[in-house]
Amino acid sequence: MAVKEMPALPNTASQAVDIQERRKPLGRRIYEGRVAYTMIAPTFVFLLVFMYYPALLGLYRSVYKWAPGLSADFVGLGNFIQLFTKDRVFLNSMDHMLQLAAWYVVSTVGVSLFIAVLIHRLRGGRAQYTFRLGMILPVVIPAIVPLMLWKFIYDVKVGPLNSILIWAGLEDWTRAWLSDPNVALYAVMLRNFPWVDGVAILILLAGLQAIPYEIVESAMIDGASEMRRFWSIELPLIAGQIKLISVLTIMWGVQEFTAVFAMTQGGPINSTMVPGMWMFFNAFRINKMGYASAIGVVLFLLTLVLTLVNMKFITTEEY
Repeated sequence: MAVKEMPALPNTASQAVDIQERRKPLGRRIYEGRVAYTMIAPTFVFLLVFMYYPALLGLYRSVYKWAPGLSADFVGLGNFIQLFTKDRVFLNSMDHMLQLAAWYVVSTVGVSLFIAVLIHRLRGGRAQYTFRLGMILPVVIPAIVPLMLWKFIYDVKVGPLNSILIWAGLEDWTRAWLSDPNVALYAVMLRNFPWVDGVAILILLAGLQAIPYEIVESAMIDGASEMRRFWSIELPLIAGQIKLISVLTIMWGVQEFTAVFAMTQGGPINSTMVPGMWMFFNAFRINKMGYASAIGVVLFLLTLVLTLVNMKFITTEEY
């Protein structure tokens, strides 16, 4: 006769200790953990001073017409109304931002997925390790270095791009790439060729390697080709990683500033202006701090919406 296993009894002793701890006055619990609180206090102080305080101050200043050293005039939603009704530069910058974000998603996700699948297909573990290392090493290079390199490549007089086009007999294709309003934005888009993102590749590769081998083996026994395995097995099982990278890339595109500032500063004729650059211009070039704060609030709300989408659709049952 089979003997039924008795369910494990809860650890009543530990539960009693937890209840006793929770019943202690807050002041006593803080005093008992004074060493730990003292060690983490500087971190919270720096977060409050350099992260939360500027953000809250920007939210407060966004409803004022204010410049440093002058009195602040309350305008309510006037800054936001002007942004979306009268400020053509801001509206055009939003369009540029959407184009950049869409291109970043297509290039980053597409190329990173392709590279991750190729590395996953390699037979030897040493070869996979070598290529993983090669993909992640560029991450340690400061972001400004490739931007300055591409600015040199696009140079009208000494840039290699125009020199190669002339050498190939394509003089008509040469351009002042960063000075021509018709192509400047596309030049900024194409600056990070070949669009390899080491972090995205590692995330996708981890998802591919987490697929149980039994599933892949069953598909191989059934005669599924490499392409069929990718479309029917691997792609659906790494959909979470793809969505995560897509959302993070969109957020990066919304907050784009560094590339535009380093290469064109929004020119020529505002053809590469993005909201982050327009915020910087209003804040530190013409001292319209209240107006710049309103732009920052709009970017914050866009980022918040994308974060909420990430939390709702990217999280799984385990996390």
